[in-house]
Amino acid sequence: MPTITAGLDGSPQSLAAADWAAREAEQRGADLRLVYGLEQPAYTYAPFAGLPAAGALDVQRPWAEKLLDETRSRLAHRHPALRITVGVSGDQPVAALLAAAESSELLVLGSRGLGALAGFVVGSVALAVVARAERPVVLVRAGERAEDEHLPDAGGEAATTTPYRDVVLGVDLENPADAVVGFAFEAAQRRAAGLRVVHGWSLPAAYGYGAAMDADLNEELAEQARERLAEVLAPWRAKFPGVEVREQAVIGSAGRHLVHASRDAALVVVGRRIRRAAVGGHIGPVTHAALQHAVAPVAVVPHD
Repeated sequence: MPTITAGLDGSPQSLAAADWAAREAEQRGADLRLVYGLEQPAYTYAPFAGLPAAGALDVQRPWAEKLLDETRSRLAHRHPALRITVGVSGDQPVAALLAAAESSELLVLGSRGLGALAGFVVGSVALAVVARAERPVVLVRAGERAEDEHLPDAGGEAATTTPYRDVVLGVDLENPADAVVGFAFEAAQRRAAGLRVVHGWSLPAAYGYGAAMDADLNEELAEQARERLAEVLAPWRAKFPGVEVREQAVIGSAGRHLVHASRDAALVVVGRRIRRAAVGGHIGPVTHAALQHAVAPVAVVPHD
């Protein structure tokens, strides 16, 4: 049975992540696993923050077990058909979450949100996991609710009975990784949602400053970008004929356009190239911008 894993530390954002993961697991027909890694950093939401290491470990395990049991009970009440398992890992959080990701379809973590307009402030644990995980990771801000994924109903309020908001996909036309594009199409298909595909392009430096004022040249390059985007998406449209796709090849930073699109999205999907090096992982500027500023949950899909 496929498994979706959510990392818990007791913070509001991690509890929101667990809620999101439960909905996703139910939608996929997957099991849900809740994990907690010991030796949490001092800033986490926990009553043992600041205790000496030995004392903190003695307090953490029973506290973590209680947190996991309470969260499992709450989610089981909301999702009675969902199979939920829990586990406390003796590893530190990053190592525990990376290990859990290896056997999961998806790892879901919380990010410290500053409100609907401010977006995410990504913590060091979440950032380290995203940079090194070789399975997709979704970051969810505190306060994320099931209703937030849906369009407003006739009364102006979002509800789970109304259609889903679009899934937004950021595409790099120099490396349109199948893993990233496929993840977004599948997410849209499961939700019966539209897919909004965003590609940001800029005038190549070789053209020089003066070329930026050439309207004909800009339109020619824009048309080339639109044609290339349509070419990349054509086989995916054929594979997922039920997904309504809107394409946007726009001039300027892709990260900025994705952040803007996230305001009306159920999910933002971006990629991260896997780099197996001694110095650790890497997060590109577009993905980093989405993680820091997007309003909707962000799925980071690693690829070769």
